[in-house]
Amino acid sequence: MPENIPETFKALRIFDDEHGYRAEIVDQTIDDQSEGDVVIKVAWSGINYKDALAGTGKGKILREFPLNGGIDAAGVVVRSENKDFDAGDEVVITGCGLSETRDGGYSEYLRVPSKWLVPLPKGLTLREAMLLGTAGFTAALSLWRMEANGQTPDMGPIVVTGASGGVGSIAIDILTRAGYEAHAISGKVEQFEWLRSLGARQCISRKELYWSEKPLDSAHWAGAIDNVGGDMLSGLTRVIKPWGSIASCGMAGGIGLRTTVMPFIIRGIGLLGINSAGCPYAIRKELWSRLADAWKPAHLDLIENTEAPLDGLGPHFENALEGGSLGRVVVRVGA
Repeated sequence: MPENIPETFKALRIFDDEHGYRAEIVDQTIDDQSEGDVVIKVAWSGINYKDALAGTGKGKILREFPLNGGIDAAGVVVRSENKDFDAGDEVVITGCGLSETRDGGYSEYLRVPSKWLVPLPKGLTLREAMLLGTAGFTAALSLWRMEANGQTPDMGPIVVTGASGGVGSIAIDILTRAGYEAHAISGKVEQFEWLRSLGARQCISRKELYWSEKPLDSAHWAGAIDNVGGDMLSGLTRVIKPWGSIASCGMAGGIGLRTTVMPFIIRGIGLLGINSAGCPYAIRKELWSRLADAWKPAHLDLIENTEAPLDGLGPHFENALEGGSLGRVVVRVGA
């Protein structure tokens, strides 16, 4: 084993066995991990809703056990069997089966297939990349797909639901950077000033929303990035302007959808599914480049909620599942 990979290191490993479902810090070797042709020394990760579900067992995220948690990782290559990566390269990986079908980023060292690694683009630090993480990548993919479907700033404002969470807060900032007028829907009225500081031009309380049961209602927004699903998404389909798009990227409010074909046929709106975990590599690389440049949020310092150590994630998991998430929690993995 190369001398720059220690014999053992720390990882947050998730078990489901005769002793119950649990996530605990363990000592492991690189050979304990899933196969891969590149080993990275992980510096930073983050907490996403899926991480909270996986870490508590309140959602069926892992497809096999045990696995290390963490769907995101950013770090430095220490060993590579692929000519495209050398020791010392800074890299990012999000989704791609981490903490689902293979070991994830809550580990001081991580072995992964090189085909999923994205070189860290100029304009981002490893820490900033994990302040963005899957949440920021999802927000960027949402806007990318909307624009591919014809969305432009001059069509009107874009509304973001679940705006105070990781995806929502970054989406507000990215939309503003890209020249759009961003509106925010959130149940956290006390955070409206914070959302305005990220660029939201209008903030609406989720508790004061009323969705008509009409197949079509008065059109309010040119498009939407929806983190909620359920009744929220159902209502949005009725109030989007002609030729606008809805990017559906979350389901915290439910998986059901009650609508008709009328918004899609009469107004020509698009309902776009956002699968950040399985995004093709070419698009993934392009979006990370945008996140480092034209779409880099201007208020990452405000979006950061706190920094957590690898052995202190439990309370943050519970907070996320209880609806207390605000912005992003970045996880300090390595020194």
